[in-house]
Amino acid sequence: MQPKSTYQPEYITDTEGNRKGVILSMEEYHELLEDIADRAVIAERREELTIPHAEVLEELKRNGYLSN
Repeated sequence: MQPKSTYQPEYITDTEGNRKGVILSMEEYHELLEDIADRAVIAERREELTIPHAEVLEELKRNGYLSN
Protein backbone atom coordinates (compact mmCIF):
# COMPACT_ATOMS: atom_id res chain seq x y z
CA MET A 1 0.00 0.00 0.00
CA GLN A 2 1.20 3.48 -0.78
CA PRO A 3 2.04 5.86 2.05
CA LYS A 4 -1.01 8.03 2.62
CA SER A 5 0.93 11.14 1.63
CA THR A 6 1.13 9.92 -1.99
CA TYR A 7 -2.64 9.72 -2.50
CA GLN A 8 -4.12 12.25 -4.84
CA PRO A 9 -7.63 12.83 -3.49
CA GLU A 10 -10.03 15.28 -5.07
CA TYR A 11 -12.59 16.82 -2.74
CA ILE A 12 -16.24 17.59 -3.33
CA THR A 13 -17.20 20.74 -1.47
CA ASP A 14 -20.42 22.56 -0.75
CA THR A 15 -20.99 26.20 -1.67
CA GLU A 16 -19.24 27.28 1.54
CA GLY A 17 -16.10 25.26 0.76
CA ASN A 18 -16.76 22.54 3.35
CA ARG A 19 -15.52 19.12 2.25
CA LYS A 20 -18.46 16.79 1.72
CA GLY A 21 -16.89 13.94 -0.26
CA VAL A 22 -13.70 12.64 -1.78
CA ILE A 23 -12.73 11.12 -5.10
CA LEU A 24 -9.85 8.63 -5.28
CA SER A 25 -8.42 6.71 -8.20
CA MET A 26 -9.67 3.13 -8.47
CA GLU A 27 -6.17 1.91 -7.57
CA GLU A 28 -6.12 3.98 -4.37
CA TYR A 29 -9.66 2.91 -3.51
CA HIS A 30 -8.82 -0.79 -3.90
CA GLU A 31 -5.63 -0.36 -1.85
CA LEU A 32 -7.64 1.20 0.96
CA LEU A 33 -10.20 -1.62 0.86
CA GLU A 34 -7.39 -4.18 1.03
CA ASP A 35 -5.83 -2.36 3.97
CA ILE A 36 -9.17 -2.32 5.81
CA ALA A 37 -9.62 -6.06 5.19
CA ASP A 38 -6.07 -6.76 6.42
CA ARG A 39 -6.66 -4.76 9.59
CA ALA A 40 -9.93 -6.62 10.23
CA VAL A 41 -8.09 -9.96 10.04
CA ILE A 42 -5.41 -8.68 12.41
CA ALA A 43 -8.06 -7.54 14.89
CA GLU A 44 -9.90 -10.88 14.69
CA ARG A 45 -6.69 -12.83 15.32
CA ARG A 46 -5.27 -10.61 18.05
CA GLU A 47 -6.05 -13.09 20.84
CA GLU A 48 -4.76 -16.20 19.04
CA LEU A 49 -1.82 -18.00 20.51
CA THR A 50 1.47 -17.68 18.67
CA ILE A 51 3.90 -20.43 17.77
CA PRO A 52 7.65 -19.77 17.82
CA HIS A 53 9.25 -19.75 14.36
CA ALA A 54 11.60 -22.62 15.30
CA GLU A 55 8.62 -24.83 16.20
CA VAL A 56 6.90 -24.09 12.90
CA LEU A 57 10.06 -24.98 10.98
CA GLU A 58 10.46 -28.21 12.93
CA GLU A 59 6.85 -29.23 12.27
CA LEU A 60 7.21 -28.48 8.54
CA LYS A 61 10.33 -30.64 8.42
CA ARG A 62 8.61 -33.44 10.36
CA ASN A 63 5.70 -33.40 7.92
CA GLY A 64 7.98 -33.41 4.88
CA TYR A 65 7.21 -29.88 3.68
CA LEU A 66 10.81 -28.72 4.24
CA SER A 67 14.02 -30.61 3.80
CA ASN A 68 16.40 -31.00 6.71
